[in-house]
Amino acid sequence: MNPRVAWIHVALVKSLQIHERERVHLGVTGVDEDRRFAIVDENGRWLNAKRVPAFVAVRPEFQDGTLTLHMPDGRAVRGAIELGGAVPVSIYGRTVSAREVDGPFTDALSSLDGRTARLVRFDDPGEGVDRAGDGGAASLLSVAALDAMAEAASADGPVDPRRFRMLFGISGVPAHAEDEWIGRPVRIGSAVVIPTGNVGRCAVTTLDPETGERSLDTLAALARYRGGVDTTERLPFGVWARVERPGDVAVGDEVRV
Repeated sequence: MNPRVAWIHVALVKSLQIHERERVHLGVTGVDEDRRFAIVDENGRWLNAKRVPAFVAVRPEFQDGTLTLHMPDGRAVRGAIELGGAVPVSIYGRTVSAREVDGPFTDALSSLDGRTARLVRFDDPGEGVDRAGDGGAASLLSVAALDAMAEAASADGPVDPRRFRMLFGISGVPAHAEDEWIGRPVRIGSAVVIPTGNVGRCAVTTLDPETGERSLDTLAALARYRGGVDTTERLPFGVWARVERPGDVAVGDEVRV
């Protein structure tokens, strides 16, 4: 086996389309730009793609302090990143400090299904990562697990890894090899992470990562072929990890347990 980093995926805005990276710096709270922005309702409660599936079809783009949202209807909504008032955000049972992003973004995001959808920026990096409250800063998924999913779900072709919104894809290992890494140091590039638990899956993984339409019953497939596995969370697919030693990670870098 020759384990390598196959892909690096970050979410510039939590719940919106995934971006690919060739290289990132992995700090103790994760990748700084990963999930630094999020979308909340009028009460500061985090809005995700389970509640608004159309979010997945919005592609954010940052350049020189300007954010562009490429909307599903072809519009490009653009504006400078200017921060407004403080917004306490309720996310994963925690209250996290953030500030609203002024400009045309709230109107554009609210137009997707009619409910108020405010764009906010977390004050501190890492706060938008799913298991930040438990020290989770990175996530890993074996590429071969996607083949196992395709077979279990009777998919028409390869399963797009962006469905699962994981930071690192690992090639050169058997499907779900990452389950055996829990509790063990793993060197990935020049960083070292320690996988801490399995990532249990939700309905967002059933959505096409380009259109937001429900197109693959990933949850039923996981229940069939992973339901009897002894894991830390139900419907497991991939693992989350804390960062033991920060470092740089690039596509093609060696991964060693």
